[in-house]
Amino acid sequence: MAIRKDAIGFGFIPLESQHHFLVIIPRGQKDNVIVYERFQWQENEEVQKVDFINDRPKVEISKYKWKQIEDDLRVEFNERLKKDGIPVGRWRIGQVPIQRLLGKEMVLLMWAIEDCDPSVIPTAIKNWKGLSPEERWWLFTMTNAATGYIGDKRGWRKAVRYALTENPVGETKQMSLFDLAIKRKIDD
Repeated sequence: MAIRKDAIGFGFIPLESQHHFLVIIPRGQKDNVIVYERFQWQENEEVQKVDFINDRPKVEISKYKWKQIEDDLRVEFNERLKKDGIPVGRWRIGQVPIQRLLGKEMVLLMWAIEDCDPSVIPTAIKNWKGLSPEERWWLFTMTNAATGYIGDKRGWRKAVRYALTENPVGETKQMSLFDLAIKRKIDD
């Protein structure tokens, strides 16, 4: 498989789709990380200009919380990008574009931890990793439809926080009902 050279950030290829997420990572430790969902890419612009009418702010978390999740996000995303023959990404100060599906997964995790005690972030990461990408996309879609803007911290947003931070999974990956049924059939 040939390596794609036209990807930027984490798998974002503007020629395929303009839809992406833009993570803005500040230099200062006391400043917050903010994520926008965007539907246009400004070609030949070193720094993207956020359009406050069309770009949708999704989530804002402290740099402290960001530091606790950034490595897990990088590892998860880069493993999948490598499998697809897309160059790996890295987090850096400033703006980092994210391919739309990876962005949905990232925002879901950020929604879960935005208002939680930092001590439960490892549980949120473990539970997030226990979901398949498709499950993460579905949860993002449902949450986004009801409470997808930066200030919407009720309903589905609360449910995501409780589901990921207060429902610890074991050390082994949970079996789906389908896998369990197949295992029982084989054992019988």
